[in-house]
Amino acid sequence: MKKFKIPCDFAGKKVPFDLYVGNPDDSLHPLHFQQQWLSSQRGGSIPKEVMDSFSKLHKIAIDNKADFEELCMYALGSAADENKKKADKAKTEGADEVKKEKE
Repeated sequence: MKKFKIPCDFAGKKVPFDLYVGNPDDSLHPLHFQQQWLSSQRGGSIPKEVMDSFSKLHKIAIDNKADFEELCMYALGSAADENKKKADKAKTEGADEVKKEKE
């Protein structure tokens, strides 16, 4: 089982929340029970784009007979790396702009 910290919606406010991914039954959404619990017990929800992303990964895992947990780790790890690169680039470009303004 793998743990992911996902920003979930609580009355319009995004709050990081731990979600756990295993190898779900092929007929269920991989976050079905967690979405149900989060809604009924905590009053929150998993954003639609997150639900859609996990659903797509689940379908890919089924179609390719791949391990769903490992696929999630790879896909979300790659997305996090890409976001970090974009953030680092933005910081560098921002610093360059500040440097130019000072000159």
